[in-house]
Amino acid sequence: MGHTATPEAQSGGLTATEHRLANGLRVVLSEDHLTPVAAVCLWYDVGSRHEVKGRTGLAHLFEHLMFQGSSSVKGTGHFELVQGAGGSPNGTTSFERTNYFETMPAHQLELALWLEADRMGSLLVALDEEGLENQRDVVKNERRQRYDNVPYGTAFEKLTALSYPDGHPYHHTPIGSMADLDAASLEDARAFFRTYYAPNNAVLSIVGDIDPEQTLAWVEKYFGTIPGHDGKPEPRDGSLPDVIGEQLREVVEDNVPARALMAAYRLPKDGTRECDAADLALTVLGGGESSRLYNRLVRRDRTAVAAGFGLLRLAGAPSLGWLDVKTSGDVEVPVIESAVDEELARFAEEGPTAEEMERAQAQLEREWLDRLGTVAGRADELCRYAVLFGDPQLAFTAVERVLDVTAEEVKAVAQARLRPDNRAVLVYEPTADEDEDLEAASTDENEESAQ
Repeated sequence: MGHTATPEAQSGGLTATEHRLANGLRVVLSEDHLTPVAAVCLWYDVGSRHEVKGRTGLAHLFEHLMFQGSSSVKGTGHFELVQGAGGSPNGTTSFERTNYFETMPAHQLELALWLEADRMGSLLVALDEEGLENQRDVVKNERRQRYDNVPYGTAFEKLTALSYPDGHPYHHTPIGSMADLDAASLEDARAFFRTYYAPNNAVLSIVGDIDPEQTLAWVEKYFGTIPGHDGKPEPRDGSLPDVIGEQLREVVEDNVPARALMAAYRLPKDGTRECDAADLALTVLGGGESSRLYNRLVRRDRTAVAAGFGLLRLAGAPSLGWLDVKTSGDVEVPVIESAVDEELARFAEEGPTAEEMERAQAQLEREWLDRLGTVAGRADELCRYAVLFGDPQLAFTAVERVLDVTAEEVKAVAQARLRPDNRAVLVYEPTADEDEDLEAASTDENEESAQ
């Protein structure tokens, strides 16, 4: 094992060292003996942006297949073994990565490492048509429950498709389409695993009450013999012009409880100073009940019941500023939209006040502390900065970069990006459900026959 320890971070006393196995696996260790627990987090550098047209959803499908069984662990044994040892496992998929994680009692760390290595090295041995069909049905049901059959459930998918042009690697969301999920074959799944699920395409972070020397010995023992793979294609270019250049718009008539205005603004890529400035701008404008939009729409005008503005950070494409406003009563969307544009224009002209800057920076600092304050959150952040930006130590200094941003920089990014010609807009208009339609039709008939 080659050792390439990076300098210790000085932020809050947190430290991390990085190591690399001969097969390319990067390992990040961070000791924390406050409680007798350990977190294992494994990020694979593959997400929906790596998929091709006609085969969307494979990255997310594979997240589920990784819990379907491997060479030594059958069926749902991964969950059963971790939970039986007092731990909690899970996995998630995004545009830019797929991650798997367990938080364990410290004395069960070896079990978690063995489990992750077993499925990295031997999943293909167990992957068969039955397992694929089982998890395909699970993912399709997840899509129905979380997207297709809930109010506003497809908003994210629709706005993403509007924001990124057809053919762009971020045009589709990780959930994938039903048609593409149905089309995925066993050989598609096997080829996807062989391409992306290799040690040299992953970062493993281990945080908590650990003995670094023993932990590295276990990592070498279980992961060291897994061969690397050099056939991964480069992700497609996700760059776009800074500004969309027009307002893209879609009206959705659906059975939703209230009218809604949602919009996505094209913002700077993650990892840049401009992205941090955008984060502060959106926090001032829509980050909680002290924000400008909440005070204007919910408290003062009482035209909305909810108003939020947040940032979806993306490293391989422009980030998205995500506006979400639910109207109050019979208020029409143009009333809301006019008020939003007034507030954004005023902010772009004046910038944030000193008090707003202080509050927004404190809010982002608290969120950063929350992420690093648990062993699981810290493990995830170390993986994130290692995979997306090449340096896990950046996790410890992220807040310093946010606190260094000036009010003028926040004002500048608002002027440049928070404009009507740089957004995709989704308007929801409620429709009556079938029972209400039948009742209304019956009433009309009765009134007509009585005349």
